[in-house]
Amino acid sequence: MSGNTILEISHFSKTYGNGRRAADDVSLRVEAGDICGFIGHNGAGKSTTIRAIVGVLDFTEGEITIDGHSVKDEPMACKQITAYIPDNPDLYENLTGIQYLSFVADVFGIDAAERQESIRYYADLFGISDDLGDLISAYSHGMKQKLAIISALIHRPRLMVLDEPFVGLDPKAAFTLKEIMRELCEQGAAVFFSTHVLDVAEKLCNKVAIIKQGRIIAAGTMEEFTEGHSLEETFLEADGDA
Repeated sequence: MSGNTILEISHFSKTYGNGRRAADDVSLRVEAGDICGFIGHNGAGKSTTIRAIVGVLDFTEGEITIDGHSVKDEPMACKQITAYIPDNPDLYENLTGIQYLSFVADVFGIDAAERQESIRYYADLFGISDDLGDLISAYSHGMKQKLAIISALIHRPRLMVLDEPFVGLDPKAAFTLKEIMRELCEQGAAVFFSTHVLDVAEKLCNKVAIIKQGRIIAAGTMEEFTEGHSLEETFLEADGDA
């Protein structure tokens, strides 16, 4: 499914107080059904761009829209249809897992029957059903990441934004997350995620964008990127040329 723009970034720039330009005239479009990998070195501008998309970071230059809603002018409308999983989830550790998921469901106004079904389904998938009664402070990093993923999915987002989502996940959980990303896109949603794991991106994504020193230096379909080459080879060539 494609043709309906879910995420559109138009001439987005961000300069921090120290004068460092972390994002420089970034423009990008992600359609319904797309899984778009966002690739670049540490400090290239990936997290800055992601944090602006999800409304964590204020910006004045450029525009970002999610399913036609402006992140700057309609932040609540954007948050209602977006799921964000940061690279290091910051959860309420004095709550149990089920209390945290119930809190998130309350925020999104999900009724009791739907939340119970969603929580049961995803907790079983990620193998943490038996741990939901425990305090989050007792969770391992991987378990916290699984809980954050579940909390991001229970409101059926139109756009899923993830920052290095596979770091810290065990192989089974990583496989499960990839399958969920594919299913979401088959249902008309879109996924945008940063990663350093290029072989995962090559197998999972249908679109890729490469960012270097705050600027998009290449963007397109995976077929265009990997014609006769691996994504790693293409990335290194583009990175060296830019």
